[in-house]
Amino acid sequence: MLQKVMNKLDRRTRGVAMTVGGMGALLTGSKASALGMFTQGVRDIEAEWRAAHPDFQGGARERWRLAIEFYEQTHQNPTNRLLHVVGIPIIVGGTTGLLVWPRYSPPWFLSAGAFVGGWALNFVGHGLYEKNAPAFADDPLSFVAGPVWDLLQLKNRLGRGASAPAAA
Repeated sequence: MLQKVMNKLDRRTRGVAMTVGGMGALLTGSKASALGMFTQGVRDIEAEWRAAHPDFQGGARERWRLAIEFYEQTHQNPTNRLLHVVGIPIIVGGTTGLLVWPRYSPPWFLSAGAFVGGWALNFVGHGLYEKNAPAFADDPLSFVAGPVWDLLQLKNRLGRGASAPAAA
């Protein structure tokens, strides 16, 4: 039944659903399924990004630059930016713990709480302040560009870095 529904969705919507589903599966302790769903979702979103940008001829460096620019454009509100600078490292730490620790162990539950709490901060930032969807829904590189961009924003706040991330 679920497969029939997924087949009827356009590729971008299916990609977002698979990505979010992969994150949900991670919270159930299904690491292999989570990674598989997440990977398929990112592939679908990237394929749709490329279909929407048929003139794109650049390599990895240019694709990275466009992802960073898009991420910055979709994160203009200062409160949203602050919530991301706090929330994204919490998500990254939570994700790492969910993958590393045995499921349903005390550290795994702490990681699950961090993962959910970090995402809650990001969704509050987008819903209440930025008033847009998370960037990954339109550009899957945002899963990497976001943490890099936010880390550099944090470094800038502390007075230790350049304002824009370098190309990969």
